[in-house]
Amino acid sequence: MAFSEPMSEASEVLRRVFGYEEFREGQQEIIEHVVAGGDALVLMPTGGGKSLCYQIPALVRKGVGVVVSPLIALMQDQVDALRALGVRAWFLNSTQDPDERRTVEAAFAAGELDLLYLAPERLRLESTLRLFDRADISLFAIDEAHCVAQWGHDFRPDYLALSVLHERRPDVPRIALTATATPATHQEITARLSLADARHFVASFDRPNIQYRIVPKREPKRQVLEFLRTEHPGDAGIVYCLSRASVEKIAAFLVENGVTALPYHAGLDPATRAANQARFLREDGVVMVATIAFGMGIDKPDVRFVAHLDLPKSVEGYYQETGRAGRDGLPSTAWMAYGLQDVVQQRKLIDSSDGDAAHRRRLAAHLDAMLALCETVECRRVRLLAYFGQEGGTACGNCDACLSPPESWDGTVAAQKVLSTVVRLLRERRQKFGAGHIVDILLGKKTPKIIQNDHDTLTVFGVGTDLSDAEWRGVVRQLLAQGLLAVEGDYGTLVLTDASATVLRGERQVPMRRDPARTAPKAAKAAKAGRAAAPELPEEALPVFERLRAWRAATAKEQGVPAYVIFHDATLREIATRVPGSLAELSSVNGVGESKLAKYGQQILDALAAPQD
Repeated sequence: MAFSEPMSEASEVLRRVFGYEEFREGQQEIIEHVVAGGDALVLMPTGGGKSLCYQIPALVRKGVGVVVSPLIALMQDQVDALRALGVRAWFLNSTQDPDERRTVEAAFAAGELDLLYLAPERLRLESTLRLFDRADISLFAIDEAHCVAQWGHDFRPDYLALSVLHERRPDVPRIALTATATPATHQEITARLSLADARHFVASFDRPNIQYRIVPKREPKRQVLEFLRTEHPGDAGIVYCLSRASVEKIAAFLVENGVTALPYHAGLDPATRAANQARFLREDGVVMVATIAFGMGIDKPDVRFVAHLDLPKSVEGYYQETGRAGRDGLPSTAWMAYGLQDVVQQRKLIDSSDGDAAHRRRLAAHLDAMLALCETVECRRVRLLAYFGQEGGTACGNCDACLSPPESWDGTVAAQKVLSTVVRLLRERRQKFGAGHIVDILLGKKTPKIIQNDHDTLTVFGVGTDLSDAEWRGVVRQLLAQGLLAVEGDYGTLVLTDASATVLRGERQVPMRRDPARTAPKAAKAAKAGRAAAPELPEEALPVFERLRAWRAATAKEQGVPAYVIFHDATLREIATRVPGSLAELSSVNGVGESKLAKYGQQILDALAAPQD
């Protein structure tokens, strides 16, 4: 295809500034459209190259590109990465003193910047809008656009003010971007940002380099430690927990066991949060244990795993969080421990949540979809993509359901035993109990609570000895997931639902997923299969790669920036494999643009020529 003149300029910027010869799939068409002045809504997975879709048009078009980004804490790193490429980038946010803000505003109005990042709350200030009136603006980019949608997983009220951009400057093209949007979220973004007339670009949400695995939760802190030791020793990664207390506990446990781990949650003071985030971004091999307060906009490319020790509230949240792994395209793992208590806890949170009935129904729908992903016997990737409206995929061969296919079984009789126990407790004793007590009755255990309540005289006492304690908990979990049982009250007691009667009457079958055995040889096999997909460095290139990594770490520390701002691992791997002998040869390596060649080229050649120990 012949490029138009603007596209030729965009290709030149890609090569000269960013050091790449070719656009990734989907980027070229988006960039060409925005360069020509068109509005765009872009749905593209994390790691797919969304940033270039607005950065290159901002550099090609006349004026300054304005980027609305939701996280002040990450603007400095985004700006540092662009400046390392020779791009004139700056930000405006509440961390700056008045003099610094005035300096940035003056540079913006004078057209002395290429890109300006700002937080959405600044659009509430009339001074910001007046500043826009004084400047030549090339485009408005709205990053993390799902924040505008209440159906999405990370709604931000400040994003509702973004419609003012088009109202104030209808002459400026807009590009809204997100990595997560169901059809409902897509529709809401379109309506709230008045993008019905924009071109919509929807890329595949597939992240083939990520291996999705969900394991039965037993001893989560020991399970995650084993996962790190056996599959990701020394790797950078994120461990998500639901509560602040869990974050502190898991981080301390990992540190006690020799893992470099840091906590991150909203309860920490801002200075500690900032310091921990900086260490995660700037050092190799740091594990961040965090609530979902951490992660949006994290550009660290070499996050090798994301682990969840608690069930995410939605598939969108799960996809967004797991998408922080493997942004460099290299094999990575999305691992989660999931159990009965997760379902009980999430159902209770929904019942006690603020908001009207419609809000709770929306939360319940999100949870139902997440549970369906956990309980599926089919390829997890196919199920995940179908949730985002991308149906008809074939089994990936790189998730736990493909590598170690789970068994499904007819759990109708088991379901009737559980439901009958709940019925008898309620009708005969006017009592309600949680899952553990129900399972004890079915197994015929004469615990103090059972003897005290005379429950060993119930007709269902001991009728479930055909299954183990763990298997019965799996049955209860799946009944909750399928809406055939519900949770009630602060103590998580089990009650029937409207659908329970059809099972008790034998009118409905209840298919179930059989959890794998406690031993984990299949998990190890899965991990090995994932690693096998990694492009292996030739043996002679390994010491060269490590020498380059050491040089990069020292350079990054000296400059006070994350290592990936200097060069990504993928670029160092290519240099270690090719061993260029001149600046001209080095300039042909992906990720080595003109600015970085001038700044670091000779240092790299010196590191390559240095005698080995």
